[in-house]
Amino acid sequence: MEKNISKENASYVGMWVTADGHIRQELLPNGRYDEARGNRQSAYTGSYTLKGNRIDYVDDTGFTADGEFRDGVLYHAGMIFYREEL
Repeated sequence: MEKNISKENASYVGMWVTADGHIRQELLPNGRYDEARGNRQSAYTGSYTLKGNRIDYVDDTGFTADGEFRDGVLYHAGMIFYREEL
């Protein structure tokens, strides 16, 4: 089932990348995410929900995690992600 992302949260949709580029997490507009690690494409996939600056993940195996957006940076699972500008 596809979800619609609110206009308020639409700014979070897109590619988020660690400073070294090793982990790339794409937040899709339908409430799904796709995370690549190194050369492993789609290493983790699942759904996410946004509430304010908080993000909650449920990967396709049922594992859950969360994160927080602060000042244009995503803090998730001890990692720091920056928006990839195209």
